[in-house]
Amino acid sequence: MLLTRRAALGATVATALSPVWAFGNARAQAAETIRIGILTDLSGPYRDVTGPTSVACVRQAVEEFTAQNPSIRVEIISADHQNKPDVGVNTVRQWFDQRGVDVVTDVGNSAIALGINPVCVEKDKIHLNASAGTSELTGRACTPNSIHWSYDTWCLSNTSGTALTRMGGDSWYFITADYAFGHAIERDTTRFVEAAGGKVLGASRYPFPQTTDFSAFLLQARASRAKVLGLAMAGDDLVNCVKQAQEFGLSRGGQGMKFAAIIGSITGVLAAGLETMQGMYIAETFWWDLDDRTRAFTKRVQQKLPAGVFPNYVHAANYSGITHYLKAVKELGPARAKASGREVVALMKRMRTDDDAFGAGGVIREDGRKIHPSYLLQVKRPGESRYPGDVYTLASTVPAEQAFRPLSEGGCPMVRA
Repeated sequence: MLLTRRAALGATVATALSPVWAFGNARAQAAETIRIGILTDLSGPYRDVTGPTSVACVRQAVEEFTAQNPSIRVEIISADHQNKPDVGVNTVRQWFDQRGVDVVTDVGNSAIALGINPVCVEKDKIHLNASAGTSELTGRACTPNSIHWSYDTWCLSNTSGTALTRMGGDSWYFITADYAFGHAIERDTTRFVEAAGGKVLGASRYPFPQTTDFSAFLLQARASRAKVLGLAMAGDDLVNCVKQAQEFGLSRGGQGMKFAAIIGSITGVLAAGLETMQGMYIAETFWWDLDDRTRAFTKRVQQKLPAGVFPNYVHAANYSGITHYLKAVKELGPARAKASGREVVALMKRMRTDDDAFGAGGVIREDGRKIHPSYLLQVKRPGESRYPGDVYTLASTVPAEQAFRPLSEGGCPMVRA
């Protein structure tokens, strides 16, 4: 990919301003220091849904690991990809070539995630993706150097599209972010809606990330008379669109539309408030209030977060993925782990996952897909919330073996026939 001067400068600035956190024995040899790069959105529409809280969750994982393994030194750096593929790819190349980074995590933007995959293969480094949604990362774009944690569009589209259609929401209209991530959500959800006996009446695609006024798209959705408004977007876009949909009265009355935030999260719910988000259906693979382990993890990481911030499934995936990665580093030894990202990934696939965010007994398939349950959650009314962060009612659970696309359907070239 050819970089413009402006893009190259942007990537350089993003990297140069990255803070560095170092953990472990300072006397460990620098050549054996494990370096983690958090490529994320620190200033754009996905800042809250990824961004600083993802950084905090990686720090939490590293602190816990180095407390138990002080002889292994770990450094963390972070950078803002600005939601620009050229900036993201150039940043990762600089990290590998100049800063000795061994693994890139978070990422968030599907176009950037697809762009850095071949770079990780070329350099034999690791792409541990926690927040990009495209299911192509474990499909045609799968690699022996990458793992896809937490969720993908197939998983959450399956959770939302199938369940809501069977609950009577058998006609849909989509408002879709016009790039790879949004297209994948719309495509995958349409498949599950139709398989469950429903139909899609139309869709509007809006320019990303330039759009803040969704009124024209909402008017088209209302005119369709669909029962469900499928929101194929995330971050600030989701919050803004839902607020405007409520102002237009799309959910009012006996014939009001159900809202489905296919890639929503508690982050957006808290930002918009229960008054705005009440009744919204959201699919998530991590819920902070699910059990004692998820609550314990949340309590620990909240010490690094502003008051009232709760981790979502993307944030939790950064903690879970880095925790598992560091276990593999310990098994191989830092020098060997730094020598080949491909070997580390292969070991991670052989090891069962176990952490407070996603629980015990998790597996990583040969296509790089991390497997765990998915949940369809409904946002509570304001009067139903009993304590901070109590925003969801569990509507449905999809077991791990059904939550993600079957190996045989993904088209990953690494999967044996």
